Amino acid sequence: MQGVFSEFIKNVVSLFSSFTFFDFLDICLVAFIVYNAIKFIRQTRAFQLVKGIVLLLIVYGAVRLLNMQASTYIMSRIFNDVVLVLLLLFQPEIRHVLESVGRKRISFNSSLQETEEASESILAVCRACSDMSDKKIGALIVFEKETLLGEIINTGSEIDALVTEELIENIFYPKAPLHDGAAIIRGNRVVAAGCILPLTQNALSSELGTRHRAAVGMSEQGDAMVVVVSEERGAISVASHGMLKRDISPGELRERLMNYLIPENQNDTSFLKKHFGGKKK
Repeated sequence: MQGVFSEFIKNVVSLFSSFTFFDFLDICLVAFIVYNAIKFIRQTRAFQLVKGIVLLLIVYGAVRLLNMQASTYIMSRIFNDVVLVLLLLFQPEIRHVLESVGRKRISFNSSLQETEEASESILAVCRACSDMSDKKIGALIVFEKETLLGEIINTGSEIDALVTEELIENIFYPKAPLHDGAAIIRGNRVVAAGCILPLTQNALSSELGTRHRAAVGMSEQGDAMVVVVSEERGAISVASHGMLKRDISPGELRERLMNYLIPENQNDTSFLKKHFGGKKK
């Protein structure tokens, strides 16, 4: 036993004696990639696929261990082309990752501009929601964050227009052709409207309708924040990460959107000082 322990210590010392700074960078890079891959997968439907693949690997190991020849042959054929299978299964997620990387900006001025644009959009949406709440006009508005919503956008009609109070109210006007779907906001633009959102499978209060189920369902599949205006009661609700906060005021809606969509270290911009006196309200 002592000999095994001594051999282990010797191997550890030998490993660290040849350890270089570039080895440290290599470990950090791999850890960064793995961490972000797991973080991204947990925010998308790919997480369910990963669990399925892990289960298949466990079954594959079991049939090999039990020498079940027919099952082993079938599953080995599947895993022989595992790279191609993964590319096909995760094609939307891989595309979203590359798009996200391409959209990253380092410039401080760009970040400041994006913050002011997001703030303008939030204020316009809050004013529109307040007005629609008074008139009991139903609305469903999705604020895209890091998880891109290309598949959801494709279910609706492309708009690509600057976010304004008037545009939001026109989209959800009861006789408008797109009022039944969701509007998707990216930055300071309404990119699409009339979009179809996935419904949550979790139990909600019986008094909540399809809009609320769609809002929760959308928030479960990524990091988007979804705003709902009830057509029956005019109540404003907001969903994020699968949780629904009901019956909030336009002021609370503004605060939640600001805190969620704008980085904390950018909340003290000249724009916010101009509109709120440098304070969150």
